[in-house]
Amino acid sequence: MEVSITRTFDLLKNLEVNHPDKTDILSRSVGGNWTKFSTKEYIRHSHLVAYAFLSLGYQKGDKVITICNNRPEWNFVDMGLNLAGMVHIPVYPTLSEEEYIHIFNHSDAKVIILGNKQLYKKIAPFVEKMESPAKIYMMDDHEEVESLSYLYKLGEENEAKYQDIVEKIKEETSPDEMATMIYTSGTTGTPKGVMLSHRNLMFNALAHAKKQPVTCHQKMVSFLPLCHIYERSMNYEYQSIGISIYYAESISTIQRDLADCHADGFCSVPRVLEMMYFKFEAAGKNLTGLKKKIYSKAWAFANNFDFYNNSRFYLLKRDIYDKLVYNKWREALGGHEMIIVSGGSSIQGKIVRLFNAAKLRIFEGYGMTETSPVIAVNNPVEGINVIGTVGTPLEGTELKIAEDGEILTKGPHIMLGYYKDPAQTKEIIDEDGFLHTGDIGKLIDGKYLQITDRKKEIFKLSLGKYVAPQAIETKLKESSYIENCIVIGENQKFASAIIIPDMSRLHFWAAKHKVTYKDNEELAKNPKIIAKIHKEVEIVNETLAPHEKIKRERVILAEWTPNNGLLSPTLKLKRAKIHAKYSDIIKEIYK
Repeated sequence: MEVSITRTFDLLKNLEVNHPDKTDILSRSVGGNWTKFSTKEYIRHSHLVAYAFLSLGYQKGDKVITICNNRPEWNFVDMGLNLAGMVHIPVYPTLSEEEYIHIFNHSDAKVIILGNKQLYKKIAPFVEKMESPAKIYMMDDHEEVESLSYLYKLGEENEAKYQDIVEKIKEETSPDEMATMIYTSGTTGTPKGVMLSHRNLMFNALAHAKKQPVTCHQKMVSFLPLCHIYERSMNYEYQSIGISIYYAESISTIQRDLADCHADGFCSVPRVLEMMYFKFEAAGKNLTGLKKKIYSKAWAFANNFDFYNNSRFYLLKRDIYDKLVYNKWREALGGHEMIIVSGGSSIQGKIVRLFNAAKLRIFEGYGMTETSPVIAVNNPVEGINVIGTVGTPLEGTELKIAEDGEILTKGPHIMLGYYKDPAQTKEIIDEDGFLHTGDIGKLIDGKYLQITDRKKEIFKLSLGKYVAPQAIETKLKESSYIENCIVIGENQKFASAIIIPDMSRLHFWAAKHKVTYKDNEELAKNPKIIAKIHKEVEIVNETLAPHEKIKRERVILAEWTPNNGLLSPTLKLKRAKIHAKYSDIIKEIYK
């Protein structure tokens, strides 16, 4: 039975009508064991949260922050708040004190819900520094702080009093009212509060659900942060279809959790898929004889897989490699063929080809927080997967390319605006309602969107030529010897790169070429290693225009992560911070 879904809590009605007996609509891995919640439990807990907050005197429009890892309780709070007419503000667990205090104060949050004791110990001192300190609750039970258990009990006690009030709120809530506020993680500047309506969220989720071939009988694993609009929107999409959502324990347990629940897919960012790719590659390193030869041929075939070659001989070759090699990769991930959506930044073409050859089908998409978030995505339902593009725009939206190449979009997915910042809102949304994404792109064959770079990241050399660093970085990372890198050179005569090598790959290479070393630092400084990395850079240089070529590179031993502030929570480079940290190296390169 079709249910009209224009507000977030309409998803609960949809589940109640179409999937009432589902026993694992939401599940969570703890120590490799799954705690499962049924449709009935999901609906019940959500309503109890709503009754509890209303009984505590909170009102329509009040702001509530959540800070936790992915777990079913996030959804109970998310839906409960919207049922009570309140605004949910999910925030990353990895921000700095300065960022937390800014968001706490700027958002006017009255309540902050923390996931566990570790987060309470870290964040409670920051809450005390608020101009008007918010009330803290916990998701886990805690001896010092009231928890969700308390809210459930309070909700039960006040159900009779507030049941009709919640129903009235549901009836009167317009799809165009604000449902959530998300603070941009951003790679520069102070986080801005993006106001998204019920319509924004549901239009977007339902629009990309039309491209989802996975059914209500299947399972998807979730590990990207629910506080990010990308995973959150997919979370809503799954619920609209009735797909069972299994939340991984952490990013380090992804393989285990995929295997344990026999998942049919997941959402990812390129960095995670890169790590999986290198694990598949490493699996063939220790083989010998005929097995190694077969693995090498299967590897080469997959890296160059042609989606559209339907010749009988080509497909037979793929089937043979599948029986000998690729199905082993799937077995390690639970044994099922999968649908994988990749977003956040561009992914290397060879990774898309390899995964698809192994029936782990990657489909790349594109969006941003301000567009709820998906703007365009390749289409699994129609079998459309144009490598190097992010597919076609969502149905019901407009997209055009400005004269300077910037991507503009318009439609029901465009945010309400930035909280308390009409000037910035006016700057990004023009008078015709088009949102200026800040990304540069073009349409392939007039319909497939290709992102070429970030407008603000493009820099000019002193010679007047422009360099788009992101595209070059993606090419450099195609080398299995380069783990991460940043291209630099603004106002300089030429472009250069700071490179973090993949040390595990270099260990193999060093052993093969009889390079001796006492530690990684000595290995990274070895002239033969420097020459090897330079050779990898030169391979990329052959594909670049003369002014884009990397003239100098420096190899460093480092780790860039969200925790040390050099990557955003979605693993994008924080360029200004990286430039500041390595200013001495940059000065040395250009001295």
